Amino acid sequence: MTQITIRRPDDMHLHLRDGAMLQAVAPESARDFARAIIMPNLVPPVVTGAQAAAYRDRILAAAPGFTPLMTLYLTETTDPADVAAAAVSGLVKAVKLYPAGATTNSHGGVRDFDKVMPVLEKMAEIGLPLCTHGEVTTPEVDIFDREAVFIDTVLDPLRRRIPELRVVMEHITTEEGVAYAGQGGNLAATITTHHLIINRNHILVGGIKPHYYCLPVAKREKHRLALRRAATSGSPAYFLGTDSAPHVDALKEHACGCAGCFTATNTMPLLAHVFEEEGALDRLEAFTSLNGAAFYGLAPNEATLTLVKEPAPVTFPAKIETGAGPVTVFDPGFPLHWRCA
Repeated sequence: MTQITIRRPDDMHLHLRDGAMLQAVAPESARDFARAIIMPNLVPPVVTGAQAAAYRDRILAAAPGFTPLMTLYLTETTDPADVAAAAVSGLVKAVKLYPAGATTNSHGGVRDFDKVMPVLEKMAEIGLPLCTHGEVTTPEVDIFDREAVFIDTVLDPLRRRIPELRVVMEHITTEEGVAYAGQGGNLAATITTHHLIINRNHILVGGIKPHYYCLPVAKREKHRLALRRAATSGSPAYFLGTDSAPHVDALKEHACGCAGCFTATNTMPLLAHVFEEEGALDRLEAFTSLNGAAFYGLAPNEATLTLVKEPAPVTFPAKIETGAGPVTVFDPGFPLHWRCA
């Protein structure tokens, strides 16, 4: 197969940042994607409906025609009534849980889950999903075990306490995440582009590769293969959330480098490559365009996207220039022959 046409995809986990960075990177996603679940971990974070509305307007100004699906950043002082009003208005599609200190700009996240129970109970009542950054941050837990421990000690007890709560396990990276999300029902998981391509060796072998460093960090090869099987299975429990996360090079190539891979520019060609390798191009549309929309109660996009396989390798820019500085585009480390027509 050298050409495939699918419903225009949605990115169900996207970082656009703000200011000069937003202006530069939003068009990179809008080129191929119709909609995206927008992460709220700005500085300061997006915690109220009014802040989400203002941020949405800034995104629309940077990428006309693109549809940002807004989220709120869950804090221990979040007002359940404000969340409900933002959801009922159609503005907000989810609330994002960051355990405090888990990733970029997460220091205002949740430490005491008892303090957010009123919000979570209201969300369960109105059907508003909770998007979880699924890692514990206790120092005694190895960074490669954080996801599995989160499932056992935080997520599963939470779902038993509020079984009606709709939950998206964001950017799963492990066999344990795949297995738990596979229960389906009111539970689903996003999988990133880069976690389908790299394992922890790519970060560390032959020298540290800062542009492959992300959180959750890439795991062993067996986990990458489990993610590939899940993504290409066609199961509605799994859908695309790129977690495309731009940082300027000066902050990536640094003594304490920022976590994040910027994949917005070439995600769809990369996914076509992965799905072709797995003999599953016929399931690419489900993963990118149907499953996520269905979980969030959205109709699939009417517009389409065509991907074409070229005989010669296709090139993408190595960097995106922004007013904040250059941002390196994710390099898969192999020739890529697919492009978006």
